[in-house]
Amino acid sequence: MTRRIGWTIVIGTVLLAVLGPWIAPDPYALDLSQRLNGPSWQHPFGIDELGRDVLGRLIVGARVSLLVGLAVVSMSATIGVSVGAVAGYAGGWIDEVLGRLMDVLLAFPGILLAIALVAVLGPSLSHVVMALVVIGWVGYARLVRGQVLKLRELEYVQAARALGARPIRVLVRHIVPATLPSVTVQATLGMAAAIISEASLSFLGLGVQPPTPSWGTMLDAGRSHLFDAPHLTIFPGVAIALLVLGFNFVGDALRDALDPRAI
Repeated sequence: MTRRIGWTIVIGTVLLAVLGPWIAPDPYALDLSQRLNGPSWQHPFGIDELGRDVLGRLIVGARVSLLVGLAVVSMSATIGVSVGAVAGYAGGWIDEVLGRLMDVLLAFPGILLAIALVAVLGPSLSHVVMALVVIGWVGYARLVRGQVLKLRELEYVQAARALGARPIRVLVRHIVPATLPSVTVQATLGMAAAIISEASLSFLGLGVQPPTPSWGTMLDAGRSHLFDAPHLTIFPGVAIALLVLGFNFVGDALRDALDPRAI
């Protein structure tokens, strides 16, 4: 049941994000005469403080969240898998140096390090992605390193070495593919974490800058109208919660499907 809910939420959000320019109300159109109006038939999610349609901004904001999540996960996974595979297979001083680097990054709370990086680089969407990649690749690296330490001792890997296969070939052809199921699950859960982090940074004014719609900036703008126009915070908050929940459900479903030990 939960996997169906998760897939429905994720696929539905992706379709809304893709079809947004054709189906969403204009998220930039201003009508100050209707500012802060609640939900109605014409505007199902209400109007914000500048007279813009909240539903249109939510749909366009979904594109921002999904693009940030996809960019962060793809780059973090690429870097993390590469570093973890090299560290686990090479061992010795290489593993020691890379392990200490991962320990240093893990010593800092992830969101605080991201805030510091974006504050230094300046608020922008690209800097948010860069900061989240800096803190995000470590989880993939540790996951892959632990698996490579076990996989490199298996018989088929030893056989490939005995046949004269170079280390890079052993990694690319025999070891890294065996880690992909776990990496896929980690990437799905990483999408949820990236969406929350992007919304948090945008909420603090360090992410997407107005007038570009973002769920985090919408939450920030709605704070001052929490009592007279609660729809400005309710709908973005529910959207973030649902999408994160959807990715978590999908991640659990993939883990059950890809784990050979699952019952």
